[in-house]
Amino acid sequence: MIWLILIAALSLGAAFFYKQNPLANAAQRYATSVATASAATYVTLRTLNAVLSTAQEVEVSGSALVVSGTAQPLRMLEPVDDTVERIASVVFNLMLATGILAVAMGPVGAVGGGMIAAASLLWIMDRLLGPRDVVSVLSRRLAWYGGFFLLALPLAFVMSAWLADWLTADVLARHQAIIAEITASVGAPVPEQAGGWWDTMRETLGEAGRYQDLAQNLWTRADDLVGSYVALLAVFVFKIFVLPALLAGALFILTRFFAHRPEGG
Repeated sequence: MIWLILIAALSLGAAFFYKQNPLANAAQRYATSVATASAATYVTLRTLNAVLSTAQEVEVSGSALVVSGTAQPLRMLEPVDDTVERIASVVFNLMLATGILAVAMGPVGAVGGGMIAAASLLWIMDRLLGPRDVVSVLSRRLAWYGGFFLLALPLAFVMSAWLADWLTADVLARHQAIIAEITASVGAPVPEQAGGWWDTMRETLGEAGRYQDLAQNLWTRADDLVGSYVALLAVFVFKIFVLPALLAGALFILTRFFAHRPEGG
């Protein structure tokens, strides 16, 4: 009886003071780190998206006697621009989902602590009022599933933090290097406009040439660029969803086995 009261008190403490739960805090830090990395990737994607959109607006004009016209030769970048925009949207949704996981980790643990406390109180009532099969089964399942939410679920994220970097470090470094190499000129400063019509025209032509060089580089290596961004997205999904889900699934199978095990089995 004493140990049941002690478990109930500790579980209620874990529920009310979930912000001080070290296991949940460690899981929350891991989810936050993935959210921060995906946010940085989202910003670079949007920057590249803006550069590509601007490049497509560069016009080349020409005239022959009374015939004149303009063309936008960098419109060929539109498929790459659309693909980058779609990847950015997926990364943004992933970033939101990861942020929700980081925020929810503590409250979910608090619910688990409350379930264990309720199971302990049911066990105490069962001892005082006489054993009942329904109460016994309910309390056992509440205790095991509460333990899953309080301990096993954040433990899956903590274990993922230990394993994820080791499993994905090579892939992440390789594709980050490819992206950095291809987009090295995206952040190049735009020349300031000088005085006079001749200087203005020269700067405009130089800016158009810079966009043309950038466009050619992006166009010739579009497959590598898109493939590397997809690989980064896959790494983020693996780190925050796939690996934690696999570990949490294994722990859930164990939890379900013990929760539904017959009495005396």
